This record gives sequence, structure tokens and C-alpha cells, in this order.
Amino acid sequence: MARVAVIGGGISGLATALMLGRRGHPVTLFEQDTRQAGEDLDQDFFDWRRPKVPQAVQPHSFLAPVRSVLLTEAPDVHADLLARGATEYHDFDWFGEHPPHRAGDEELVTLRTRRIVLEAALTAAVRRERTVDVRRGCRVRGLTFGEGRPARVTGVQAGADLHRADLVVDASGRRSPVPAWLVEAGCRPPVVESHRAGIAYLCRWYRLRADGPGGPGRVQNGSAAPFALAGVFPSDNGIFAVNLVVSTADPTRGALTDPAVFEAVARRFPAAAAWLDLAPEPQSAVLAMAGLDNRWTSLADGDGPVVTGLVNAGDSLIHTNPTLGHGVALGMRAAQHLATHVDRIAEDPTGYHAWTAQDLRPLFDAQVAADRANERNLAESAPPSDRRAAARAACAFDDPVVMRARAQVRHLVLPADEAYGSDEVEGHVTAWLAARPDYSPRPDGPTRDQWDALVAG
Repeated sequence: MARVAVIGGGISGLATALMLGRRGHPVTLFEQDTRQAGEDLDQDFFDWRRPKVPQAVQPHSFLAPVRSVLLTEAPDVHADLLARGATEYHDFDWFGEHPPHRAGDEELVTLRTRRIVLEAALTAAVRRERTVDVRRGCRVRGLTFGEGRPARVTGVQAGADLHRADLVVDASGRRSPVPAWLVEAGCRPPVVESHRAGIAYLCRWYRLRADGPGGPGRVQNGSAAPFALAGVFPSDNGIFAVNLVVSTADPTRGALTDPAVFEAVARRFPAAAAWLDLAPEPQSAVLAMAGLDNRWTSLADGDGPVVTGLVNAGDSLIHTNPTLGHGVALGMRAAQHLATHVDRIAEDPTGYHAWTAQDLRPLFDAQVAADRANERNLAESAPPSDRRAAARAACAFDDPVVMRARAQVRHLVLPADEAYGSDEVEGHVTAWLAARPDYSPRPDGPTRDQWDALVAG
């Protein structure tokens, strides 16, 4: 059995430790924060100051890989999520009645919940795992190295103690100190590729009234203006978030942190208005997040691994702007792969690096391309230019065949060209367009003049 040290007790670190522990490997998880999720979800979510984890209070919808990995590796965690108030939404639920089943349809399910609920369920499961030793309030200050070329990591320095391990997993997040430690130790530098996303997020949390409806009914959760996006994230226990996305260069961005301005603007988007018209109770201030990038950090270069005895996972490996919601899904996939192949990876991480390049890197590249297009369109107030792509998106809400393709892309089941490129899907989109010869993609949100007037008012 491999002795494993995991740096970081976020979702990726917890999931990695849990899956390893359940395979019998002795794991020590180091987390510098003394607080853990689970005592009071609302207090944990709204009152826990976590400046190094700004995404913790932003809205989440967990894609199919999160649910699939949990059902395979930790069905008790999945059950705990639902018991704590998380809900499941199948993409075909939009139609009320599902179309005839096809293989794989059962996977197209979103877990709707706040991030803190998943953290709490994972924390509780790890606490029950005898093979996992969680050391909270214990900051890792460095790595220990053995002989060899490339150098081998033999453990971690935590406080005044040295902790030996056959494998160290860096799950300490997008601000991981590990790359700097490797360079200081004389290792070849990790290969880091970073792309700034010029997009800002603002959200506000609400709770549906106990004496009111459970939602607005059959309403799409997204709306758009040429220069802004709006979305609604139904969550757990009657809580939902309204989210606005603008360019970081938008001169009105600062004004949107005023709750009155935020809500006035949000109401001009049909998706947000349908939920706000239910007179929900505000639960938070307007929470902003910007300064994001897409960052790929590989501990291997053209000559192979820059170090052995160490791999990275979660945001330490691949950090993506949350537009497509990939982060936790990719972290769970990496945790499952690590747990399945840990003995081989501890001996030689070459195969792990090859797997990340083959399975995760294409999704990183897709996120970079999507963000570049979004940043350009938001900054230039440009409407969609690809009529057929816009038609696919609109057609999905009328046609289950196209919705299936959309869901397969969204849930990381198939790449877009494969899902949308079948003769069947192409035929359905062509028929949809033929029935609407005058179709052109039109934003359903406010005009720039309407937006600016609301902000000024």
C-alpha cells in the first residue's frame, strides 16, 4: 500500500483522500484552515471568510462526472448530498416527459447545490474513514527530497515535523506554492500555461418563500444581452443565485455591487426576472469575482517528469474560468484516476501526466477558446455571429434529439463536433431552421441604453 500525503482539504483534496483511503492506502491530508464544513450549512456558506477560495460563495451546478464518480466511489456521499438538500436535474426534465431512453441518457444529470454542501458531505465521509488522518490547522511549508534524477519527493514539511510519503498529491489550489518549491530545490520548472479571462462575475443569493411556489416553472435559466450574460442557479433548500457576467472593462461593473442596481439590471433579463418576481428573500450582498485565468500546470516537460513522488490535481493542475462549470468535474475525475492507479503513479508519474494531457487538456483548450470568444463579444457588444450554432442552442429547447447532444457536450460526455456532427442532429437543426426561415439570433436582455439608464438611475 502506498503512503500518500495530500496537500489541501478542498473538494479535490477531500475526494482524493477519500478514494485512496477506501482502497486501503494510508493517507494524511494537510489543511491549513482550522474550520470544516458541516455544522451549519448557511452559516458556513454566508459567514465563513475564505479569501483564498473566492469561488466558494459563487454559484455552482455540478456536472454529470461529479455524480457519476460519487455513485461509483462513494454512494454514501451522494446520498448525504441529497439528504442535505441537493437536488438532481436531468436535462430532459425540461420537456416534462422524457424521450425514449438511449444508452448514456441516465448520465445526463446535474447536481444542483451550493459548493458548501458537497464539501460538508465529503468532510463527513473522510472523518469516518479510518485510513485517512486529517490534520487541520496544519500548513505544509515545503517538500522533502531524496536522491536521483529527476529528484524524488519523499514527503512534506508541516510545521516543525517531517512527514514521509510514497506519493505527495498537491491539491492546494490555483495559488499552489509547489511550483516555486520545485524551482528552489533545483528541479526543472513546471510547465505553466496561463490565459487571463477578462470576465467578471457578480451574484446574489436568495431564498424562496416558504409559503410561495418552489420555482417559476418552465423557464430557461439563462439570458443574454450583447454585452452581458445573466443566469439563475437553482440550488439546495430553496436557495438560488442570480448571476451577472460582464467584461472586466465594462465601466458599470463597480456599480453592480449595489444590490438595488444589481436587481434592477437583473430584472431586465427574462431568466432572472422570472425568479425575482417570486419575491424571494435576499440572503447575501452582491458577491463579485474577477481576476481569473485559465491555468494549466504540468509537472512534466518534453524530457519527462520534472520530479517523481509528486503529482498535482484539482485547481493545482487545471484551473478554469467557471463559465462552463468544469472545475469540480475535472477534479473528481483526477481524484478517481489517482486512486485507481496510485501504486503505479507513486513509482513513476509518467502515465498520470500522459492521462491528464489526453483526457483533461482538450477541455482546458476548449475553455480558453470559449473565454476568448466571450470576452471579445462582451467587450464589443457583439451579438452571436454563427447563425447555425445559435440555432442549435435554441432548437435544443424544442427538440429532445438536439437537447441530448447539448447535454452530452455540457456534461463532458462528447466533444461538440462529435455530439452535434451526427446526421441525425444536423437533420433536426436543419428542419428547425426550415420552419423558421426568418430566424436570426437575438439577445433577450436589455439594450445598452436601457442598461446604462438603470445603472445611472
